[in-house]
Amino acid sequence: MEYRILGKTGLKISRMGFGGIPIQRIDAEGTKTLVRQLRDAGVNFIDTARAYTVSEEYLGYALEGIRQDFVLATKTMSRTKEAMAADIDKSLRNLRTSYIDLYQIHNIPPEQFPQVMAPGGALEALQEAKAAGKVRHIGVTAHSLDTFRLALEQDWVETIMFPYNIVETQAESLIAQAARKNVGFICMKPLAGGAIEDATSALRFVCANPDVTVVIPGMAEPEELTQNLAAVGNTAPLSDEEKAAFQKVRSQLGTQFCRRCNYCQPCSVGINISGLFLLDGYLRRYGLADWAKTRYASQEKKASDCIGCGACEQRCPYQLPIRKMLRKVAEDFGE
Repeated sequence: MEYRILGKTGLKISRMGFGGIPIQRIDAEGTKTLVRQLRDAGVNFIDTARAYTVSEEYLGYALEGIRQDFVLATKTMSRTKEAMAADIDKSLRNLRTSYIDLYQIHNIPPEQFPQVMAPGGALEALQEAKAAGKVRHIGVTAHSLDTFRLALEQDWVETIMFPYNIVETQAESLIAQAARKNVGFICMKPLAGGAIEDATSALRFVCANPDVTVVIPGMAEPEELTQNLAAVGNTAPLSDEEKAAFQKVRSQLGTQFCRRCNYCQPCSVGINISGLFLLDGYLRRYGLADWAKTRYASQEKKASDCIGCGACEQRCPYQLPIRKMLRKVAEDFGE
């Protein structure tokens, strides 16, 4: 396993880390097994979040006795000092640890930076927690290029987490700038939220960029870990065949696709928005039309049930035209 220094934090971390979202699909014992497999493979960076339901709690259970073997990161969408302080303490209890290596302000839009940095804002709580030894380093996660730019201007930002993958390369110049400023770059959504099916190609693409400090694919099964380790461990230059495969993925997905972050939920009428987009992908791109149609037919709420309220679009960090996309899903499935 290759190791990198996570920017100005000075933390030595594995080039591939572990993204904690999929823990929500397994139980505590499964998490414990997976975490030990990560340790045995040399993976020492784990990222989770307050918003990932049971993820922090399961990881806390899994890390008992081996906490010292990992660099642990979590994050919250709290914006005030009071809410941030409460979340830090909750994370410490959930993760069963006396300190968190990296605490991140999660999914912050540019217009909220003044609130976060003002007296009584979330940054004040983080800095106090850092002084108290509860938090060792502070970072930011984002989906907006404007946020990335703003974060790079702040001396207190030690790491930035941002989507980067075969079809989302818009941040490449900022990633390079982060490297020059010694700000650690954490690559989230290397598979574009599951839209890219070939994990090996996805990870090969990301790791070919030397400015990416660490990539954090989500994993729930030992087979996924084995496959991802092989991809990240292959440091050979990208072949012409691989580059052609990347271009094929770009042609198939375009730019307006769902990353399944589920920030759009809950739908006001109960539509499983990301689930329907996934089924539409199976229908149109992956040669599983019959299976997709059967699954779609079993959905309690279908794309045609959208009332066009637009609440989902206001919450989408990628500014997707969800209402228009749902109309396309309804059309694809013959509604």
